[in-house]
Amino acid sequence: MTKVIPAIDIMDGKCVRLKQGDFNTKTTYRDNPLEVAKEFEALGAKRLHLVDLDGAKTKKVVNYATLETICSNTDLVVDFGGGIQSNDDIRRVFESGAAMVTCGSIAVKEKTLFESWVNNFGAEKFILAADVKNKKIAVHGWQETSDTSIFDFIESYRQMGITQVLCTDISRDGMLGGSAVKLYEEIMLQFPTLKLIASGGIGNVEDIEALNKANIYGVVVGKAIYEGKITEEQLRKLLQ
Repeated sequence: MTKVIPAIDIMDGKCVRLKQGDFNTKTTYRDNPLEVAKEFEALGAKRLHLVDLDGAKTKKVVNYATLETICSNTDLVVDFGGGIQSNDDIRRVFESGAAMVTCGSIAVKEKTLFESWVNNFGAEKFILAADVKNKKIAVHGWQETSDTSIFDFIESYRQMGITQVLCTDISRDGMLGGSAVKLYEEIMLQFPTLKLIASGGIGNVEDIEALNKANIYGVVVGKAIYEGKITEEQLRKLLQ
């Protein structure tokens, strides 16, 4: 069964969601990320995808305190992303309790630096964030699109031992219209042993079932939960 990973996106200390990565489309759902994390844990969540949107925008990690608070007060395995651009950022994120980090922009823009982190901390500590527009990698909170294809990007880091890739089709993110199943199937055809985590577009339980049929390892779900498109009862069953 595809693993369901609840998401908390943080901006100004609050739980928010964007549409297609546009900071001007922010919707605030909850004021206290720790409360939300505890609710997910009570429903059976083992993992949490925590995104520092302030960090993604400013290109440096901002929300260390929220990360540390959640890691200190829950048993969730937290993967953290957003704004990790320096040796100090990566060190502080792990010191704040993150079990894994999700990196995208740095892996595109500063490959040598990112490779040094992988060698230093271990490939198992990293989830490669492959955020795509028309199969090209986007960076810096999706504000820039690179010339690197999703397939070349995955291949280059798969050779370094990276096994988990979080792939977001930006056109679907926050739209609740279904995920990019065909893209994920195409990726899995090329990389059959990859632990591919889908992100973006989940609007109901059926969207998750479609990913399960495609043998996708995991899926990040955020807005569908906050807007009640997936009920607590449904989420509890999905998290078992």
